[in-house]
Amino acid sequence: MDKLVEIKNLNLFFGENQALYDVNLILNKAEMRALAGESGCGKTMTAMSIIRLLPKSAVIKSGEVIFNGENLLYSTEKQMRELRGNKIALIPQDPMTSLNPLYTVGNQLIESIRVHTHVSHHQAKRKAKEVLDMVKIPDAGTKLNFYPHELSGGMKQRIIISMALATKAELIIADEPTTALDVTIQKQIMDILDEIKKDFGTAILLISHDLALVSNYADSISVMYSGHIVEEASADDFFANPLHPYSIALLNSLPTRNPLLKLKTIEGAPPGIQENISGCKFHPRCEFCKSDICKNNIPSLQEKMSNHFSACLIK
Repeated sequence: MDKLVEIKNLNLFFGENQALYDVNLILNKAEMRALAGESGCGKTMTAMSIIRLLPKSAVIKSGEVIFNGENLLYSTEKQMRELRGNKIALIPQDPMTSLNPLYTVGNQLIESIRVHTHVSHHQAKRKAKEVLDMVKIPDAGTKLNFYPHELSGGMKQRIIISMALATKAELIIADEPTTALDVTIQKQIMDILDEIKKDFGTAILLISHDLALVSNYADSISVMYSGHIVEEASADDFFANPLHPYSIALLNSLPTRNPLLKLKTIEGAPPGIQENISGCKFHPRCEFCKSDICKNNIPSLQEKMSNHFSACLIK
């Protein structure tokens, strides 16, 4: 497979508090990799490190972020601006944060196309209609004249996806792209992303806490907990045989079709970055915990089965 993104030993801090610990991740062209875990586990910080859109207080102290063979941590801000929205596109949780309420979606889409492809206004407008058709927006020519508030959440999310299509982004970072959308619209959005991956060879980094959604679309999965990647595998291997206790707990908490089965919950919550937990960060919530081993040793990601990695000392 053709490697597009490689994160190597990434360590990120907020002041004295560490948020990411030696994160390693590879994303190939035409691959959808899910980055999964509860809120606060480091998923978004990992993804935003790729495009260097981090809070001002965040500092990457060591590591590499390789995109198409170039370490983006050495790129100038000008070079990053050329990459963002052009080679790398971001689909945020809330599309309203990316759409200006004062301008029509057509004006915004046309401007984005002209900035990144340097074509005429007429050519950009034609391209805008083409990409709206591709993301299955009905009556695309008319929708160009709509303001964001005149469109549903699902339609606005399609507009953002169309911007990535218009500039032929090689990587799409989709940060919880179906949040606040109903189940039918969620499927439509994910089907569009899946088609983009297959038709254009686009790599997609899907940030999600919804493992049921991930199971239907991801090719591979990395599970994060408290700034660590604790499991990594193909999606098929992960869902057939989860290895890490955190992954097992996440999957056990999913609803089933049997109404008689009670949902299992994970006690507690992920620790904040200021909390000092010795040994394995998950051990206070882990049903498999063997106190001395887990409290006194930090597990590293190890290959437990062929191309299936887990960071656990006892499983």
